[in-house]
Amino acid sequence: MTDTDRHRETWDAFRELVNMSPSALEKWLATEESQAAGQHKDGGESTGHASGRTIVDILRKKKGDLSDADYAHMRKVIGYIRRHLAQRPSGDVRDTRWRHSLMNWGHDPLTGD
Repeated sequence: MTDTDRHRETWDAFRELVNMSPSALEKWLATEESQAAGQHKDGGESTGHASGRTIVDILRKKKGDLSDADYAHMRKVIGYIRRHLAQRPSGDVRDTRWRHSLMNWGHDPLTGD
């Protein structure tokens, strides 16, 4: 597979799974719920919250301006969202840490529900 093919696959999967707009994600990241979700190392920012800020930057770039580092982060996002979706809890997920964590990664599982 060529780099071009790999980038196309990554782009398509990222655009399918990241269903929040840059402005919606940015607004979400400013909430207490967002900042409380995910794993925090040494009391600092969670991995997902930091990823969300990077996702906003990626979403605001033109496709042709994406770097190899951007594509690497996009692949990380795709893997996280897919793994996390497979662990969906039963019942109403509207106000759960599971949903909040996914939203930090740019995916709102209630979109389309």
